[in-house]
Amino acid sequence: MVEVKNLKFRYDNSQPLVLDDVSFTIDKGEWISIIGHNGSGKSTLAKLLTGLIDYHVGEINIDGIKMEEKNKPELRKKIGIMFQNPDNQFVGYNVKYDIAFGLENHNIKREEMLELIDKYANLTGMENYLEREPNTLSGGQKQRVALAGILALNSDIIILDEATSMLDPEGVDEIIKLILEIHKNTDKTIITITHDLSFAKKSDRIILLKNGKILENSTPNEIFSKRDILLSSSLDMPFGDKAYYLASQDEKLNNNKKLMEALWEYHLKM
Repeated sequence: MVEVKNLKFRYDNSQPLVLDDVSFTIDKGEWISIIGHNGSGKSTLAKLLTGLIDYHVGEINIDGIKMEEKNKPELRKKIGIMFQNPDNQFVGYNVKYDIAFGLENHNIKREEMLELIDKYANLTGMENYLEREPNTLSGGQKQRVALAGILALNSDIIILDEATSMLDPEGVDEIIKLILEIHKNTDKTIITITHDLSFAKKSDRIILLKNGKILENSTPNEIFSKRDILLSSSLDMPFGDKAYYLASQDEKLNNNKKLMEALWEYHLKM
């Protein structure tokens, strides 16, 4: 479980709070998306959850262990993070050695390491690319390799910080499909920091940040039904939800039962 209690953070005492009294919990195996406008505090929160930066007020607990300097080595074994730029995450000269990098740092025996590399290369669909160099891979494939490395370390919590924002549509589809499979078939806790509202809609719950505060913490359907709140946060509904909403506001279109049923089906699939 992830517990965040009354978290406050600013980068400099002369600047306003980036996060202001933020509190929430995430249960084991839950998929949470954190959304908000630029500067709302999303990426700062991701860095705090992984211990990359230190908070000053409040508390973060991972499985009952407080996030503080003496506990960071233990907690970092529980958490894996993917960042937005796939090129900055590739550290090996080929796929096999990139997946092996973290395992080597954890002194995993060679036999076990080779088994883990094969297992998670297969899980992420990269089993036929193990000898490939990074410059021969697409952005989506590089992100899949990064995810394989996180899974091989058996991280309980996976954080994706805008991990699809620099990918083409095909790469985005690859990562979304993979996250859906991991969520369905494992008990990993997944936290996605994203601008992609269609991606966020697939998660179990959404936290909406605005100016460092939690504005909403609810299911995707509940949050995406509140267009006024989304617009006030410089966001909007996912395309399918918006199409259904706008049609329902037009009397002529709303009376077209066949059209509204088709839009509703489309809304559910998005």
